[in-house]
Parts: sequence; C-alpha cells; structure tokens
Amino acid sequence: MRLLVLLASICACSLSCGRSSAVRIGSKNFTESIILGEIVAGALEQRGVPTDRRLNLGGTFVCHKALVAGELDLYCEYTGTALTAILKLPPAQDPHAVLQSVRDEYVRRYDLRWSDPFGFDDTFAIVVRGADARGFGLNNISDLSKVQDRFRPGFGYEFLDRPDGWPGLQEIYHLNFATPARSLDLGLLYQAIQANKVDVVAGNSTDGLIAALDLVVLHDDLRFFPPYEAAAVYRPTVTEADPRIEAALGDLHGTITDDAMRTMNYEVDGRHRDPRDVALEFLRKLRVSRP
Repeated sequence: MRLLVLLASICACSLSCGRSSAVRIGSKNFTESIILGEIVAGALEQRGVPTDRRLNLGGTFVCHKALVAGELDLYCEYTGTALTAILKLPPAQDPHAVLQSVRDEYVRRYDLRWSDPFGFDDTFAIVVRGADARGFGLNNISDLSKVQDRFRPGFGYEFLDRPDGWPGLQEIYHLNFATPARSLDLGLLYQAIQANKVDVVAGNSTDGLIAALDLVVLHDDLRFFPPYEAAAVYRPTVTEADPRIEAALGDLHGTITDDAMRTMNYEVDGRHRDPRDVALEFLRKLRVSRP
C-alpha cells in the first residue's frame, strides 16, 4: 500500500514538474509574431530554460485569452494593440505613457506582466502599390480621399473591427471607399495587392515584403496610430519560479531595431527561410556583439 502511494506521488510530481518546467510560449498567426516567439524561446533555452512552443495560434484575442486562462505562459504583444484592442482605452501617442498604462492595467485586470520593449515600433502601415502612389500622388493617408471612389481596400479581420483599425481610421481621415473593405487573411495581404485584387491594405511597418514588392507606406499625417512597441507579456508565476526567465527577457531589451525586424521578416517571407533558423541567427549575432 505504501509503495502504491509512493508511486502515485512520484507520478504526480513528474507530471507537475514536467508541466511547470517548460515555459509555454505562444504567438499570433503572422510571420513577425512567430519569429519573436522563436527569439524568446531561443533566448530562454540559451539560459537553460526548457520551452514548449505553441506558435501560430491565431489573432490577438486568441493569444490573450489563452494567457489569461493559463493555457500559455508568455507571448509577444504590441503596446498599442494592448492599449486599444484589449484594454479598450483611447489611443495615445507617447510611447512611455502607453507602456506604463498598459503595464498598470494588465497587473490590475489580469495579473500579467510586461517585459521591457525589444526595441522596435511596428506600427500599422497603410500600403499602396508604388505605381499608384507615384501615379496618383499618394504620400499621406489623407491623400486616399483623392482615390476613394476607385480604390478597393482590403484588411485583416482584426483591423476591420479594432478601434485603432479601420473604424477609427475611417472616422479620423473621413474615408468612404466606394467598395466595402474586404476581409483578408494576414498572410495574403500582399499577394492580394500585388495581384490587383485590392488597392490599399493595412500591413505592418516592419513587413519585409513592402520594399521588395515596390509597395509604399503612406504617412500617418494626422497621427492616428499609437506606438506599437513589441515586448513579452507573461504570467508572473513563471518568472517567480525561475529567475532565468526574467534574465533572458532582459537580454532582449532594446536589441531589435526596425531594420533588423524588417530584415528577419523578409528572410522568412521573401526568401522562405524557417523562422526558427532566422531567430537563432539573430541570437547568435547578438551574443557575438556583446562584450
């Protein structure tokens, strides 16, 4: 009897230890988020922390709900997305104020923590074909009013509903396209605009295919979009259980520039490399560059 109890205790311990030792890292379902998930996982593994990758899960709300429900331990998010889409707070422009508001509200509402930002700001990018930008004189988002009777917009499903997406953009810039905005999978945005199925899309400023496909990002001349600094959002229980996790996240603070992220995105989307290989290459270079 005592042996059975001992075996049951060992099994229970093995299950709980196995569950708690591997940090469950999630990501959204687009290239940059997957790369960031791989970078964080690689940084943790460099410090000896085992990880359980659960990447390419879905959109913002899928990942957020999984984190709140305890199904994930960590994923990478953007401050502007957290502020407006998750917390439902009004857009703001100051990066430090946005980060502080997000940190305070995440602790208060969800008991979740934010790491220091990774270093780049991936704001939404309103993108048109280069030929159209040159032909119609499109430099700013407000210039779209000149072509709204002929341009066909296409956006990701989240952008169509988010307050920092199409509803707010349409209101601030007084845009009223003749064709209703088409809902597109994020992975198909640039294929759709390149194939002339749509004429304007909402991508991200660090997307690697923008320059490669001769696309142009229109300037947000009315400063509608808030800052979107990337950082890790995590459950505090994991860092309390293993201080190496917080140290690994600290290693990534301020290390990824806009250009570096854009290059990594292009390596995956343009050159079709594996996101894990691209992430590990970044981490190797980062390690070599440190004194």
